[in-house]
Amino acid sequence: MDTPRFDSFEAFYPYYLAEHSNRTCRRLHFAGTTLVIVIAVIAALTANAGWLWALPVAGYGFAWVGHFVFEKNRPATFKHPFYSLLGDFAMYRDIWLGRISL
Repeated sequence: MDTPRFDSFEAFYPYYLAEHSNRTCRRLHFAGTTLVIVIAVIAALTANAGWLWALPVAGYGFAWVGHFVFEKNRPATFKHPFYSLLGDFAMYRDIWLGRISL
């Protein structure tokens, strides 16, 4: 199955959200993104770059479990890495703003 091509993030975001229709998947993304933010803050405050290895582990680890186990689809990261990263933070924002339910 071919993955659609997108000319903008605005065109990509509805596709991204459709790939995250499972509530548990969204919750895992939310947890992973929260950990990424916490780890980045710790790394910055302590000036210890050793924390940075944990960023992809936290972010991708939670997200990929959500996709492969609960959503039963392939993460959009594999075809659209930059838009997917933006999508994760946009979805995180939209969850905090109450636009998307957990």
